[in-house]
Amino acid sequence: MNRDNTQLVLKKIGNTPATLINQKELFFDVGEDPLNSVDTAKYFYFVLDGKIKIYDLNIDTAKEQTLYILTRGDMFDVVSLLDSNPNQYISEVLEATHLVQVPLVDVRNMIDKDNEFKQYFYAYLASKLKSMENLAVSLSVYDVYQRVVQLFAKFTKVDINGKPKLHIIDNLKHDDIASMVGSVRKVVNRTLQSLKKDGIIEISRKKIIVKNFQNLLDKLDI
Repeated sequence: MNRDNTQLVLKKIGNTPATLINQKELFFDVGEDPLNSVDTAKYFYFVLDGKIKIYDLNIDTAKEQTLYILTRGDMFDVVSLLDSNPNQYISEVLEATHLVQVPLVDVRNMIDKDNEFKQYFYAYLASKLKSMENLAVSLSVYDVYQRVVQLFAKFTKVDINGKPKLHIIDNLKHDDIASMVGSVRKVVNRTLQSLKKDGIIEISRKKIIVKNFQNLLDKLDI
């Protein structure tokens, strides 16, 4: 999904008289929960900057499952927008975040009346559905090692010089990576150390760097 296209959509929203009155810019610090069920029952959110983890929590076991990492260009919550039912997910700001809050009714009007926004919205919705499908398959079929490899492959981009760069998840805590692949830190750490030993990644105190993207791809069990 082209993040810059989302910025064009946001500018359009800002230039629409009805939503110019109703929209609101919000700023959140690390650790805050900006997207609770009360607010998402009334509002839709566009991420202008920052990083937010959306996850579910089993209260009995205290086990987390991360569903999305929202960054610049993402929207939330497309499901609540369509079915009018608030979600029960938990959100946590991982990096200082800037959001635009728009009433659900205004976003629905844009979907109905603005073909450009409608096309973008449904393409975004399809990408999120595909992401959830992939997560379900990954949790059901693959072991933790393969899930981590798949995760890194998904978030690695190669620049015009052929240099790989891990995006979005490169500075996550190992606990958060474990939450994304449905495991625990101890097990994920073993996988990270194995990938490091093979020369595929480099691990520093606050960052993970993909050193050999082709070798990472070779590890995929397709």
